[in-house]
Amino acid sequence: MATIEILGVPHAYELTAPTSCPHALVFIHGWLNSRGYWQPVISRLSDDLQCLSYDLRGFGESQSQVKTDFSRAQTSVNLTPISGDAVGSPFDSLYTPAAYAQDLAILLEQLNITSAWLIGHSLGGTIALWGADRIPECVKGVICINAGGGIYLKEAFEQFRSAGQKFLQIRPRWLSQVPLIDLLFTRASVARPLERYWARQRVIDFVVADPEAALGTLLDSTTEEEINRLPELVSQLKQPVYFLAGSEDKVMEPKYVRHLASFHRLFQYCGDNVLEIPNCGHLAMLEQPDAVADYIRSIVISH
Repeated sequence: MATIEILGVPHAYELTAPTSCPHALVFIHGWLNSRGYWQPVISRLSDDLQCLSYDLRGFGESQSQVKTDFSRAQTSVNLTPISGDAVGSPFDSLYTPAAYAQDLAILLEQLNITSAWLIGHSLGGTIALWGADRIPECVKGVICINAGGGIYLKEAFEQFRSAGQKFLQIRPRWLSQVPLIDLLFTRASVARPLERYWARQRVIDFVVADPEAALGTLLDSTTEEEINRLPELVSQLKQPVYFLAGSEDKVMEPKYVRHLASFHRLFQYCGDNVLEIPNCGHLAMLEQPDAVADYIRSIVISH
């Protein structure tokens, strides 16, 4: 593991060796996760493709915001909000997907990565879409995994936000030491039970996530304004955008993945940019790493 400062905040990352392919793969994890969840996929791809994984600010081994006087506008990367957006800046909060996309843009600039495919899981998929909009000269394409949406269902989102806040209130540090607690995490949000190693990692990431970042990302990524931005954002992207859905995903059901994908030109009325993985829940990179790696490789090579 290496660390790098982004706007005064230390971020943990791992970067594999360069290959003959001119594009790097940049892996962005989801809410309450960390970069390690990508390792099964990266191990299958790194011989042919350079892979970067990192912990989002406030998650995994990355710190949370530590320099409150540091202006997030102090960067040479072009971060102009999408045209025609009259509902306020997506950078108003430190925890919107757009703010995390700004972190990503600076990370790529500092690592001198000038050509990348962004691969994002769940919330990471939304961050990847914003990243493609922010730095189109660098981002050659996006692959969203277990990510979609773009429909604001008021009652459902209010229930989700309320449940999420309650969920975050029950995470004392000693929770990870409770015998057999990991067994609960072997089955949560997946089609088949995970290996206990990954269940233990889920417990650890759940416990160590910075409280402000955990709550901030939950609330700021699920507002009506934020959800309604997504279709417009996807429709404006010139890069290829693909979506991998888990057939058994109950968190982000395939129909919602297809809905967001339909706003991109590659959808072609029949979902050409949507790939559904059978026997797969919400953690495709852990549940079906072979399929995910194969899809990523074939998509990147085809472009």
